[in-house]
Amino acid sequence: MGLMSNYWRLANFWIGVAALCLVSLCVGAEEAEPQAGQAAAPLFASHAPLQVTIEAPLTTLMRERPNEEYLPGTFSFTEDDGTKRTLDLKLRTRGKYRREERHCDFAPIKLNFRKSQVIGTILDGQDKLKLVTHCRSKKQSYEQLLLREYFAYRVIGAITTSSYGVRLFHIRYVDTEGAEPITKPAFVIEDIDAVAARHGMQPVRTGHISSNDLDRRQQNLVHIFQYLIGNTEYSLFKAEPNDHCCHNSDLMSSTGDAPFTPLAYDFDFAGIVNAPYAEPNPRYKLRSVRQRLYKGLCKNNDLLPLTLQSFAQKRDEIYAIIDAVESLNRRSERALTRYLNEFYDRIEKPKSVERRFIWRCNEVR
Repeated sequence: MGLMSNYWRLANFWIGVAALCLVSLCVGAEEAEPQAGQAAAPLFASHAPLQVTIEAPLTTLMRERPNEEYLPGTFSFTEDDGTKRTLDLKLRTRGKYRREERHCDFAPIKLNFRKSQVIGTILDGQDKLKLVTHCRSKKQSYEQLLLREYFAYRVIGAITTSSYGVRLFHIRYVDTEGAEPITKPAFVIEDIDAVAARHGMQPVRTGHISSNDLDRRQQNLVHIFQYLIGNTEYSLFKAEPNDHCCHNSDLMSSTGDAPFTPLAYDFDFAGIVNAPYAEPNPRYKLRSVRQRLYKGLCKNNDLLPLTLQSFAQKRDEIYAIIDAVESLNRRSERALTRYLNEFYDRIEKPKSVERRFIWRCNEVR
């Protein structure tokens, strides 16, 4: 039975290859993207780093780590045209793992702006934004980890518009309670309402779902992306404990019902980031987070040729992102390049595709 199952997996894959060649003459095929309803907001229309100053009671913020109550502050920045602005700001800590002090001495932050103040600025249309921070203030290596995670968001953004926009900040943190100012990189993540609006969709909150409830093309693409970055800390089907579906994945839909389009986020446990606190999920028996594992479904093997081709077509653009992130040091550049090289070497060889994807896929669920 196992041998026959493997036979049909491989047969479905090569049927997909044949179909792809008929449609595209084996060159230039691209996956269809969902129709966009709106353009990206000004903040996410550029990848140029934004120079920012946040002035707030940061000592209290990081000591008490409020998850609901906001503290007052100000947010100063320079527009792309050189205009300097200062806005009122409310901020609190957010997240789960990185919000715990034993993991990060500087927690991730939720930024809350006054809608009336952002009109006509680069923040036009923004209200609440997730800020990904540097985690540990006295270890410069953590700044590189943040930039590597930012790179992962940029990669999936290059592959599909059904993804979160990100914008890199260089932030000067000024503590109104007397601590010395520090300057660190950070990045903000587009709100899910904005991502959904760009595609004429709406966010969906629900419990457990099945793979049949997901858009097949997008779920296949997300699984390959997660394989590229070496991430197993996600699920497209299961709800997080006491939360909505899914683990490090959000959902959106044009009707509020299936099919749902999954949005991947939170990549700090990925091998491409290689954070010192990251450990492989014990259920998969991996040696380290750098070891890749494919979590795609066998029933989608017919889509695999098209999905892999979409990654192959974006290869040069993805490598170019490494050079575009100016704050990456040489060590990070080399590490990212090697990790990408390994991925592309694997997807370009038919025997490797069979061994690492076709035979390793997961059965229907």
